[in-house]
Amino acid sequence: MTTEFNELLSLSHGDKLQIWIIGDRDQVIHAMNEFCVKRIATDRAKFSPLIPAWFASGKFMAVLER
Repeated sequence: MTTEFNELLSLSHGDKLQIWIIGDRDQVIHAMNEFCVKRIATDRAKFSPLIPAWFASGKFMAVLER
């Protein structure tokens, strides 16, 4: 990764693992639901809000912090 991209990563929550889900809107929502069903995430509150991916036009992203 470039230094500029590393600076955009949020490190304010300590050393928590982050899982980035990137895709079109339906793919991201489906993955979030699947993570909850498979108990990778305990609930939807663990995910960031769905936001447009600034680095890929037409794509959305959500971040899961564990």
